[in-house]
Amino acid sequence: MDISFLGGPAPQRGVGVVAPFDFALDRELWRWVPDEVSLHMTRTPFVPVEVSLDLARLVSEHETLGEAVRTLNAIAPEVVAYACTSGSFVGGVLGERAMCEAMTWAGAVPSVTTSGALLDALAELGVRRLALVTPYTVSVTRALEAYIAEAGVTVTGCAFMGLTRHIWKVPYRDVAEMARRAVPGEGAADALFISCTNLPTYDVIPQLEAELRIPVISANQVTMWAALRRLGTRAVGPYQALTDPSARIGPAVPGPAGPAAVADMPGVTDGPDTEQQQEGWT
Repeated sequence: MDISFLGGPAPQRGVGVVAPFDFALDRELWRWVPDEVSLHMTRTPFVPVEVSLDLARLVSEHETLGEAVRTLNAIAPEVVAYACTSGSFVGGVLGERAMCEAMTWAGAVPSVTTSGALLDALAELGVRRLALVTPYTVSVTRALEAYIAEAGVTVTGCAFMGLTRHIWKVPYRDVAEMARRAVPGEGAADALFISCTNLPTYDVIPQLEAELRIPVISANQVTMWAALRRLGTRAVGPYQALTDPSARIGPAVPGPAGPAAVADMPGVTDGPDTEQQQEGWT
């Protein structure tokens, strides 16, 4: 059968993505991408270090980023995104800007990072008070809080999981549980941020926005939103406040979350590698 009438494939616009060596959620990133855009993934070299501030520094060195971006140059993406939250906040606001400059210099295209995209998303949504969920240990979580404070945003509540590995195995129910811990009560936060690009979030965002009545944004979501915005197109995320303005709703309603309720809630013990976890609420 002659299929020449079909012509070639539709033209694709490219987004290059640099991810840490242990990134496992390629499929989740694709869920925010419209059909006319392709993702071109590359990873930083393996280092035998678990999730920590040391690892964040290693996977965000400018030489490492430059080499990763240069592997994408032959594909000619129109924008490059660094998909790692801790790696892009560990150096503070100035460190994040320097990372973007290093990637842009290596690839001669606009660059974004997850943590820079987070600040853009907070500005887009008018957020001044932010609740946090992280899978990190306390030291990495504190570094994220410091980055957000440096940007002039107040952290009103934070729940962390204490994980140092296998973060991509955390189920949605545990993400939702920690989100409820992080939001201390009605009107206490303008939005919730779920950190770490290796933590699954796509399907849980609409559920939490409906329950908490505030925008819920995640690391992978803001990364794709910011990268696609550089292309002049929109991320695909139905019923998510950041990607769908019609989903932006009013103030939070009272719920079970809050400091008193958190004290009575059991810890999450059915997630991956429970021996690695040391949960907390601050």
